[in-house]
Amino acid sequence: MPRMLDVSDAVRAEIGDEEADRLLAGENAPGSYDCTSCRTPGDSEQERTSTVLFVGDETAVLAFAHASCLPSQVVQVTEEQLQGAVRSIGGMAGEAAGGAPQQAAAEPAVLGVTSGLVLVEGELHPALVVEPTSPIVRPGTTGTGDDFLPLLIEQGFMPVTELASVPPVLHGWSVLLAAGQLHAVLQPSAGGGQPVAWWQAHQPLQVTDSWRAAANKHQQVLMFAAPVGSIGRQPREDLLRDSLDKAAANGKLVAAALPLAGT
Repeated sequence: MPRMLDVSDAVRAEIGDEEADRLLAGENAPGSYDCTSCRTPGDSEQERTSTVLFVGDETAVLAFAHASCLPSQVVQVTEEQLQGAVRSIGGMAGEAAGGAPQQAAAEPAVLGVTSGLVLVEGELHPALVVEPTSPIVRPGTTGTGDDFLPLLIEQGFMPVTELASVPPVLHGWSVLLAAGQLHAVLQPSAGGGQPVAWWQAHQPLQVTDSWRAAANKHQQVLMFAAPVGSIGRQPREDLLRDSLDKAAANGKLVAAALPLAGT
């Protein structure tokens, strides 16, 4: 059954006419998917869906989004971002320069980011909670484990067993706000130049006035990270806090305070 897919000229040029036509015919397209922008389910048989191709230095990952969230497009990212933040746990991955991405069994993993206020030491702090949609394996390996937390600990994030105090500042990292919207989490570049995006919003994320006010007050944002399945998408901040406490108690939470960049 043909899918309601949008394949832009730029995506078609990258993946080739044959692969694009197969997608439009429904041969290689998914039925249901998680939108790469808003992270909620979509169905390419029932609603207009955009193909979004993430292209790194050597690898390409084809993802899907609600057309109302993102237009079909090619997104240039660093290979490090592609292997980390948009790690292909399968999905449709292949060589960007070597032809069309090939289909595999699973969807690519992406990082889900939730903002909220967290009470620590009697004061509200702005927080970002990061949880991938699938296990993250170490770049260059093909194991089935989950290296998400070890990789972050190697970058300077600290294991958290309870949310009793503000985690230490991780210098070199920062949270980029611009015009009151969340744009990216930045990390030091390997070459020592300008910081690079560890996570970047496909479109700027709105934050509440109270969150932005707390960020401006503290000039830093607390970032918590947990493996897939530890937090989930919580509709209220009290439920988010409960999930953070449980993840910490189970040894599945790392954290750092990241300086604020922008306003």
